[in-house]
Amino acid sequence: MKTVLIVDDEIDLCLMIKLFLTKKNYEVHTAHTLSEGFKKMNSVMPDSLLLDNNLPDGMGWKVAENIREIYPEMHITLISAYHTAKEYKVKLGNSINILEKPISLSDIERYL
Repeated sequence: MKTVLIVDDEIDLCLMIKLFLTKKNYEVHTAHTLSEGFKKMNSVMPDSLLLDNNLPDGMGWKVAENIREIYPEMHITLISAYHTAKEYKVKLGNSINILEKPISLSDIERYL
């Protein structure tokens, strides 16, 4: 069973994604800040990370590369608003997926 960590401050969005992925046989954990996400990342060691770009305690894109260096096998998908997603794709390259809001559940599963 693959493990997914969702780090997003939109609680309803986290719940929706968690319910969808749980039905698809993923083990899903959620966090609503970067600091909470780091704690959970170290304890559950997820296979995939869905990381919101704009969090209360920082910007996801700024830590995405560091996460990639620490956990090179982890699939990382940055979730960003449409108008900024292309900018982050240029900054981060192909090592990290970018998913534009509004997101669809099928897009999320495709990036895992």
